[in-house]
Amino acid sequence: MQLPLIGKIERPMPWLVGLLALGIVGSTAVTIVALQRPKDATDITSLTVPVTQEDLTVRISASGTVVAKRSVNLSPKTTGRLAELFVEQGDTVSAGEIVARMESDDIEAQMMQARAAVAQAQANLERLRNGTRSEAIAQAEAAVRQAQAQVAEAQSRLNLANERVERNQYLAEEGAVSSDRLDEVLNEARSARAGVAQAEARVTEARGRLQELRNGSRPEEIAEAEARVAEARGRLQAVEVQQEDTLIRAPFSGVITQRYADPGSFVTPTTSASATESASSTSVVALAEGLEVLARVPEVDISQIRPGQPVEVIADAYPDEAFQGTVRLVAPAAVRERDVTSFEVRVQLNEGQDKLLSGMNVDLNFLGDRLQNALVVPTVAIVTKEGKTGVLVPDSENQAVFKPVTVGPSIGDQIQVLEGLDEGDRVFLELPEDQKLQDILSDEIQ
Repeated sequence: MQLPLIGKIERPMPWLVGLLALGIVGSTAVTIVALQRPKDATDITSLTVPVTQEDLTVRISASGTVVAKRSVNLSPKTTGRLAELFVEQGDTVSAGEIVARMESDDIEAQMMQARAAVAQAQANLERLRNGTRSEAIAQAEAAVRQAQAQVAEAQSRLNLANERVERNQYLAEEGAVSSDRLDEVLNEARSARAGVAQAEARVTEARGRLQELRNGSRPEEIAEAEARVAEARGRLQAVEVQQEDTLIRAPFSGVITQRYADPGSFVTPTTSASATESASSTSVVALAEGLEVLARVPEVDISQIRPGQPVEVIADAYPDEAFQGTVRLVAPAAVRERDVTSFEVRVQLNEGQDKLLSGMNVDLNFLGDRLQNALVVPTVAIVTKEGKTGVLVPDSENQAVFKPVTVGPSIGDQIQVLEGLDEGDRVFLELPEDQKLQDILSDEIQ
């Protein structure tokens, strides 16, 4: 059995072999060139920004509230009923102006009595100082003469009584009169002697009075009268103080911000002048003077705040306006709330008092030092790796790598770079698609 003939292999043509060889060689060369050509660098223009050099003013931002420079709740010094209220909410008052009056009927009665006592004491003093009038001396002389006449009359009665005693004693010895009659005569004589003594005493008294009038008032009498006048005036002044205490006056010029009581209300003194809710329950009105801003600055920024420093104030109610102010006071003690330490800073408003109202919320920009030729980058470009601050910069293949830098203060949305970058260097704001921030920051710093 003969195997079927499948085919004969013939020798290929020489030109075909050459073409095939040339194709293989050419393909290999193209492949080698393609492998040796460098990879195109990623375009990072849209992912990075350049480091720029600018003249900047340091701004420290904080929040605050518009408050009154001075605020006080006014209340009476004594407990009582409010008789009159002379102001309304929003009224402007001057220092010392009466804003309300308490009931004072009992004090007015005491005032009248005290004034009458002063007038009486003063009249007595003037009488002693002016001396005795001639009419009074004449009356005293007449009193002396009258007393002397009474002495003479009493002496006559005594003489007559003595004569009767002698006669009746003789008759009694002869038995012509009874012992009872003799006792009666003796009693009449004793009574007459007493009458003489009394009359002589009246003469002495009248003469002394006459001598006092002729000599005038004694110094000690005038001094005593002066003391009585001073005492009466002191009582009057005490009542006047009570009367003044019924008047509620404004301690300083300002605006009535609240009205707490109406006439007829029973009000009591407050233990504090602070504008607290507890104080308002017994107060009459609230008074405020001027406006300023009370801000709280974080501890890390307080070293850059000083009195006299200019401030921009932006209120939520006027977001498109910046009111100018000046730092008036930096509190010497810190305030700690929820583990956050800050310092109170009071800012004087140089403008905007006609628009801003007490209680408004505001944002503040404290204008600090002027930085010349400062290198700055966007704040969002700053990253942290292993506790070190830095930025992401492109390497030779435009891949983001971490570079440590030293930064200064933040100014708005920019931050100053003190060391680590030069002007014109580029920093990443966005990463290439083939890189992740977590991977870059997890690599060890070389």
